[in-house]
Amino acid sequence: MATHGSLTKAGKVRGQTPKVEGRKIVGTNSSLRNKSNFKKRFVLGRVPGQNKPGQRRKRR
Repeated sequence: MATHGSLTKAGKVRGQTPKVEGRKIVGTNSSLRNKSNFKKRFVLGRVPGQNKPGQRRKRR
């Protein structure tokens, strides 16, 4: 079987790139999240899911 390039060069680019530290993910407060969920569901009356009744497109 033929390979595309030699196996000695495997991982060359990844090894050359400098290491970048990722940002720390800071989550929201659970009480704030519950408050916003309550507001979305009951105050604004939004329906969960992707196929929302008002968002559906009609087929031609």
